[in-house]
Amino acid sequence: MSLEKIIKEKQGTIVDVRSHAEFMGGHVVNSINIPLNEIPQRVEELRNLKEPLVLCCASGNRSGQAQLFLTEHGIECYNGGSWLDVNYYQSQIK
Repeated sequence: MSLEKIIKEKQGTIVDVRSHAEFMGGHVVNSINIPLNEIPQRVEELRNLKEPLVLCCASGNRSGQAQLFLTEHGIECYNGGSWLDVNYYQSQIK
């Protein structure tokens, strides 16, 4: 299944791994904010979210790091890259 389809059909949870300040400056509607540095302490919380998780940040770098970590912990997730890209896909919902 494509990342675009997962986002458009709201099949998972969008998790923004930027800092709280960055998140407050703009984010994808209905996304949740769990900063990258908090991911290890919040693995159980992430496990309880609707999978797959679509991770995003500013460029895709931090969300890529989060994806590697969460995949190692058995959580189905994708690197959505920039939150602006994820936001664009979500805005395409009919």
